[in-house]
Amino acid sequence: MSLENNLTLNILKKAEDGGYGVVAQTCYDANMAVALVRAAERNKSPAILQLFPVTLAAGGGPLLQYCLDVAHNASVPISVHLDHATDPEHLELSIGLAEKGIKFDSIMVDASHADTDEENIAIAVPYIKRCRAAGVATEVELGRLEGGEAGLREITGAMLTDPANAEEFMKATGADILAPSYGNLHGSYKFIGGPKYKLEILKDLQKRFRGRIPYLCAHGTDELPDSLFQDLVKAGVSKFNINSWARDPYIETLGKELSAGTPFPDASEKAIEAFAQVCDHMMGLLGSKGKAA
Repeated sequence: MSLENNLTLNILKKAEDGGYGVVAQTCYDANMAVALVRAAERNKSPAILQLFPVTLAAGGGPLLQYCLDVAHNASVPISVHLDHATDPEHLELSIGLAEKGIKFDSIMVDASHADTDEENIAIAVPYIKRCRAAGVATEVELGRLEGGEAGLREITGAMLTDPANAEEFMKATGADILAPSYGNLHGSYKFIGGPKYKLEILKDLQKRFRGRIPYLCAHGTDELPDSLFQDLVKAGVSKFNINSWARDPYIETLGKELSAGTPFPDASEKAIEAFAQVCDHMMGLLGSKGKAA
C-alpha cells in the first residue's frame, strides 16, 4: 500500500522542509492524550501521540482506537505512533490490529538489540513489509542506544551509528524513519556526567538524506538543555521523542492534588494542564508553534 498520505510521514516532511522539530510525546493514559491534543491545538502545532508497547498491551485495541479518535479529530495534524516495538508479541499485537483496520500511523520496529546490522535487518524486514501492506510507516534504529524506559528492554553495549552504512541499511529495511545512535541514551544522563552527543553523526546523515526518506528521530531527550534541542533541529532531526519531561509533572501534580483532598476530576484537570504546559514549551522550543495554522 502506498504511504503517500501517511500522516506521520506528512507531518515529518513538512517539519524537515520547514526546519523545525515535532514533539512525539509518550502518553501513558487517556488524560495524557487529551493533554497533548490540547497543547497542539492551542499552539497550532503538529504533534505525534506516542504509546509504549506496555501501554498498548494493557489497553489493547480500545485504547488505540481512543488515541486515534482523539488525535485524528483534532484541529491540527496529530498522528499516532508505537515506540520501541521490540518483542514479537508487541509487534504481532500492533500489526495484527492494523491488519484489522485499527492502525497506528507509524510503528517503530526495533531490532537494535541484534548483534549485527544484518541480523537487525533480518528481524525487522518481515514486520516492515506487513506494516507497509497495511499503510503503516515504520521507524528503525541503526546502532544501539543504552538504557531503558517503562516496560522496555534494558539495553547495554551502545553502538554508534555509522552514517556510511545508513543508505544500505535503510534500503534493505524499507523503513521510513531512522533513529540513529549518536551518544544519546534512554533514561538519565546524570550517571555519565551529562549528554555527550556526537552531532557530526547527525550532520553527516542530514547531508546524505536531506529532502528524502528517511526522516531523523531523536531518542533519549531526558534532561537535555534547551540549546541542545535547538542544535538537534539544526542537525536535521524532525521527530523528537519526549517522555519524562511531561510525564513527571503530570504524576507529581496528580499525587499532590489528591493528597490535598482535591476531588479527582479537578485533580485530573490540573494534571492534564501540567502535562500540556510542558508540551507548550517543547513546541515553542522546537519551532513547531504556529506551523499548523
